Amino acid sequence: MAEGQHTDRLLGESPVFLEVLDLVSQIAPLNKPVLIVGERGTGKELIASRLHYLSPRWDQEFIKMNCAAISESLLETELFGHEAGAFTGASKVHRGRFERADQGSFFLDELANTSALVQEKLLRIIEHGEFERVGGSKTLTTDVRLIAATNEDLPTLARHGKFREDLLDRLAFDVITLPPLRLRPEDILILAERFAVTMAADLGREYFPGFSASARKVLRTYHWPGNIRELKNVVERSVYRSQEVDTPVDVITIDPFESAFRPTQPSTVVTVPAGDDSDEPAVTKVVAPVPSLHEFPIDFRQSVQDYEIGLIKSALASAQFNQKKTADALGVTYHQLRGYLKKYDLLDN
Repeated sequence: MAEGQHTDRLLGESPVFLEVLDLVSQIAPLNKPVLIVGERGTGKELIASRLHYLSPRWDQEFIKMNCAAISESLLETELFGHEAGAFTGASKVHRGRFERADQGSFFLDELANTSALVQEKLLRIIEHGEFERVGGSKTLTTDVRLIAATNEDLPTLARHGKFREDLLDRLAFDVITLPPLRLRPEDILILAERFAVTMAADLGREYFPGFSASARKVLRTYHWPGNIRELKNVVERSVYRSQEVDTPVDVITIDPFESAFRPTQPSTVVTVPAGDDSDEPAVTKVVAPVPSLHEFPIDFRQSVQDYEIGLIKSALASAQFNQKKTADALGVTYHQLRGYLKKYDLLDN
């Protein structure tokens, strides 16, 4: 992929995003490893590409690999290569990605998925530039700038013995932490417009007529748990579903799975309390279980509050800010929803 295609989506004017770009510009010229940390969909590969193309290695190879996309049994040979006869089916020498990236940059995504053996070999390459192919005894050398990425908390994994601390020390010469889209409110419509213009062109339309005021409100206030990747999908889906090519897009389709016929997960029975300003009794509802995604210990009250606010905002956006539909989507009464909106100061959003 060309540099322009890589950097095309690095758009934004929010202070937290501009700080990231400044840090990238500072560290790009250095021949040091970099660790990129961020939630899924925040653009880690785009930042890695920017690091490469702003570096002195810009005209050399930029090799990429997602560790989670390759089985553990194949990961070592993909990284370091193998000799002919190293295992059944290995009929010829295979040059691994570190070997192919010599003099260039290597972007290693989903680093937390690597085994202890692979981590040990990565440490050796970072420290000495040396490795052996699988099944070989000859020491080879490579000059590679390693750019690694993860959406995991590597320091916590290292403390628990699930990631090598010495490797983390070497990788973390500097760490670029990408802010989630919900903390870049100034950038949401900028990115949405770009995705929409591109999608309209892909559909053969002469121009993109823009978003309606209600659609812009949905885009600005949705929680975006999938970040930029989710925003791109939502915008492209909404543009292609809009058949009035000369009229601003008015309906933002957040959840393509939303349907009266959607199969549901096994459910459990819970009691939903009445809202603070309601005389209605508590209501028993059947809801799907919520999986645990936290590292403990946590601030329980704050975590519950953040989850409820995100859920309510997502439901409001999905229902185009119709509070009756939002209440139905959340399985509460209208007055109970109003109580939550008042509790979290969301009535004006």
